[in-house]
Amino acid sequence: MNAAPRIQTTAGRLAALGFADGARAERLLDELGPEAVGDLALLDDLVGAADPDLALTTLSRLVERDPSVLGTFRADPDLRRRLLGVFGLSAALGEHVVRHPECLPSIQWTRWPALGDLREEMLLAVGADPDTAEPVAEPAADGVTAGPGTPSTSGTPGPAMEALRVAYRNRLLHLATRDVTGECTLAEVAAALADLASVALEAALAVARAEVADAGDVRLAVIGMGKCGARELNYISDVDVVFVAEPKEGVDETKALQTATRLAQGMMRACSASTPEGALWEVDANLRPEGKMGPLVRSMESHLAYYRRWAKTWEFQALLKARPVAGDLELGQQYVAAVNELVWQAAARPKFVEDVQSMRRRVEAHVPAGEADRQIKLGPGGLRDIEFAVQLLQLVHGRSDPLLRRRATLSALAALSRGGYVGRDDAKALAEAYTFLRQVEHMLQLHRLRRTHVVPADTADLRRLGRGLGMTTDPVGEFTTTWKRHALEVRRLHEKLFYRPLLQAVARLPETEARLSTAAATARLEALGYADPEGALRHIAALTSGVSRRAAIQRTLLPVMLGWFADAPDPDAGLLGFRQVSDKLGTTPWYLRLLRDETAVAERLAHLLGTSKYVTGLLLHAPEAVAMLGSPAELAVRPAATLAAEAAAAVGRHAEDAETAVAAVRALRRRELLRTACADLSGLIDIEEVGQALSSLNDVTIQAALDTAINKVTLERRAPFPTRMAVIAMGRLGGLESSYASDADVMFVHAPLPGAAERDATGAAHAVAEETRRLLALPAPDPPLQIDAGLRPEGRQGPLVRTIASYRAYYDRWASHWEAQALLRARFCAGDAELGREFVALVEPLRYPAGGISADAVREIRKLKARMEAERLPRGADPALHTKLGRGGLSDVEWVAQLIQLRHAGAVPALRTTRTLDALRAAAGEGLLDPADEEVLAQAWLFASRIRDALMLVRGRAADSIPTTVKERVLLARALGYPPEGTEDFVEDYRRATRRARAVVERVFYED
Repeated sequence: MNAAPRIQTTAGRLAALGFADGARAERLLDELGPEAVGDLALLDDLVGAADPDLALTTLSRLVERDPSVLGTFRADPDLRRRLLGVFGLSAALGEHVVRHPECLPSIQWTRWPALGDLREEMLLAVGADPDTAEPVAEPAADGVTAGPGTPSTSGTPGPAMEALRVAYRNRLLHLATRDVTGECTLAEVAAALADLASVALEAALAVARAEVADAGDVRLAVIGMGKCGARELNYISDVDVVFVAEPKEGVDETKALQTATRLAQGMMRACSASTPEGALWEVDANLRPEGKMGPLVRSMESHLAYYRRWAKTWEFQALLKARPVAGDLELGQQYVAAVNELVWQAAARPKFVEDVQSMRRRVEAHVPAGEADRQIKLGPGGLRDIEFAVQLLQLVHGRSDPLLRRRATLSALAALSRGGYVGRDDAKALAEAYTFLRQVEHMLQLHRLRRTHVVPADTADLRRLGRGLGMTTDPVGEFTTTWKRHALEVRRLHEKLFYRPLLQAVARLPETEARLSTAAATARLEALGYADPEGALRHIAALTSGVSRRAAIQRTLLPVMLGWFADAPDPDAGLLGFRQVSDKLGTTPWYLRLLRDETAVAERLAHLLGTSKYVTGLLLHAPEAVAMLGSPAELAVRPAATLAAEAAAAVGRHAEDAETAVAAVRALRRRELLRTACADLSGLIDIEEVGQALSSLNDVTIQAALDTAINKVTLERRAPFPTRMAVIAMGRLGGLESSYASDADVMFVHAPLPGAAERDATGAAHAVAEETRRLLALPAPDPPLQIDAGLRPEGRQGPLVRTIASYRAYYDRWASHWEAQALLRARFCAGDAELGREFVALVEPLRYPAGGISADAVREIRKLKARMEAERLPRGADPALHTKLGRGGLSDVEWVAQLIQLRHAGAVPALRTTRTLDALRAAAGEGLLDPADEEVLAQAWLFASRIRDALMLVRGRAADSIPTTVKERVLLARALGYPPEGTEDFVEDYRRATRRARAVVERVFYED
């Protein structure tokens, strides 16, 4: 009556310890005998196994077969711990031990034998002489040689094959015990498996020699491929090989190849034939030339002839892993040395990178749909993603960097990281994921010694995997989470590295260029158009010399970037700018990593540095802005409201120090000037959008400076600020047509607050206006914004700031026609918005007179324009090439638009705009200007505006005339998108556009 509760309690305790079936575990322990039941160390080792139930079941069967095992375990706790660890993972190896319990004392558990010792052991097992690998005895089925004899030649498995399998699995068991107890790393396990496979191939070849007559007439080398060649083999995997043979002296080649073929076939059969001890694995020779359709064995010459003429890209990728593993190792080394010369030049083949990428996509497409999300080898985020990415990087960069020529994935990945081809964090993440996925793969295959790469869905199987990886709290949940995390990260990094555009660019470089030898670099620089190749070489040497990671990455980047610089208008300036920017940012961890990993950034940077001194100057003062070159989205013009908020925050952070506050705002402006210039030169925005962006940026900058000045003056006065202030944009700023070189034409207006004395308010407003101008013009690394108030009433002789009433009185009494014309551009841009609206309303009747301007006024405006053409054009300037004041230039077009506005805007609201092109479009739409004339004028204005901005971008300083020197014209034309030979086309295009515009001006403006 008391037995049942005891059994239930014990079963429950065993279940709590980790057994899935506590009652069965209790029964099996009882069957082992009282000594086993009371052996807590034995129970601890069972519970520590990945699958305690499987470990106990196997132990029970083993004890049933050989009861002395328990005594052996008590005498050797290390043996017990290792073996039970294997039993908990591998039902197949457990079955092997049950069948062959005699293997336990014969294995030296504390170390893994050297390759020579393994080879000797396997050859003895099949009755071959370790010194000659020739058969000398027929082994017995238990793996112990039975004395002299000849292996069977009947084609059916004989004792030698069985002995080979027993000896192989004994060592496989030995290795597994060291693996599951963590006594060796994944790399050591994979290398040991590859070595074990190679000595098994050698033993299988010895079996084949006993069956093939004239085996001594030929030299046969077995070349390991894939994971076997790379010494990163799985527990169960097809062993990929290629056979190469040469006749012995005096032997006919055809006969020798026939003999070698029979040897190869015999060797393959000795490994894959089914015996009472099972098979080892399939020997797969399908990576040979022509695959299954080609001869199994070829001579060295035949192999090389095929690879030189017919081989596909994937075949060179496969040869990356080639290594002699059995047979005539000297011949094998010669073969590998010969094919390596071809392997490391394969990346120069047309569309090499694209072919490898296409192959990866085909492999992935053939994964069965039901397995794709559980495939740890071929599926997305699986082992192949890592291996393909690493191999592609090796093949592309390895032709110029011998340190990358490694077979194993992890060692190759480490070399890529040391060389700067892969970021440290990326390499670490890939290595961790690769190790995890390979460990999972090994545990999957160990269970039944079957070739599989699919993670099971069964909870018990997942539990075994999780526990095998040391996850004991929630094995299924922890394992699944870790696996999915690694898979997502692998896929992300695979797409980042495998589809990196830099790969195509590097792959297309001739070898001499990829290596950047001095002679090759000099010749290439001269051929590419560098004006000072010796100076360029000094920059290259400064960037690439040394053993630092920075220099290593530069050595990868520069061969490609030199070509990109050469595609820019000024390669020498581009390379110099790149060196200067790199010197400032070279120790910044993200900079070179960004250029290496995001090729679009590197290419865009090369284009910008080789085109624009203006951009180079901005970058040198803010090199961290390189980060914005990553995508068109980063170069998109930012909304004015966003910039205003950022500027206000900067001012707020430095409220006690006006100069620091405005310096922060000017730094913001520099960054946005750079963003706009980069977008402009990259063709992402047109000239109208450039004007809008620069004008809005200037508005934000003026507003921030005005706020800072008001705060400073208020603090100095120790009294509330007595007036409202507004800034009225004029000129190109008012027209939202600012250029990179534009000053800010403005007028200041104020309105005293109720109760404030006008004199005091005017004094305070004047102090703020002066402080605003001073702060924005202070010497600094950032471009200044000059505030020009010359368009105010009475010009520079008049007061800097006026009240609304003062402006009204002046305009009512003294306003001239040119002032009304200037006010066509008036627009509120900063300060008190209500006051700004009041000012704009005040000048509306003046700039948009109800009945238009008089005929006398029209004549006066025409005379003023003619006098400007005669007097203001700089001495020596070519009127046909001056973009602002020249014939058909900006001034011509703008005065046409403004005259139409002065004459008709009072009656036509559509003309009431501060923008030139909008005014012309409205005039054409209202029938006041012929649409064809509007198009001619607009094209000339746009062309002139683009040239004026391009001059600033290219030269880094303002200019209005197309340069006369050939070099500067070439640079300007290239910046505008003309080909190198198109300089004269550019000049002629401008002359043609402005001639046509001038004809319209003569007819429409002068009514000639």
